[in-house]
Amino acid sequence: MTQFSYTIQDELGLHARPAGLLAKEAAKFKSTVTVESGAKKGDAKKIMSLMMLGAKKEHTLSFTVEGEDEEACAAALEAFLKENYKDMIKIKDEALKPYQVSVTIS
Repeated sequence: MTQFSYTIQDELGLHARPAGLLAKEAAKFKSTVTVESGAKKGDAKKIMSLMMLGAKKEHTLSFTVEGEDEEACAAALEAFLKENYKDMIKIKDEALKPYQVSVTIS
């Protein structure tokens, strides 16, 4: 059994997009991946299970990985969360910037 934790930094918490990407990443491995947030537990390979955790910003997710490829799985998921959550925050921030419009009146 391998365990690690990740604290959510995104203002929107664990919403549909990162939950879907996380489930897709976890599904690449044979190991069972359980995620806990407070008293709730979920299967990291199922998007709805992840969404039901209701994890918000600053919530810590605890991952437990068990199986034949647990070490590789845990390392990949931890790296995925660190890199992709950072990228998702950047993408969201860029999308929310107001458009700059230049108007010339003659």
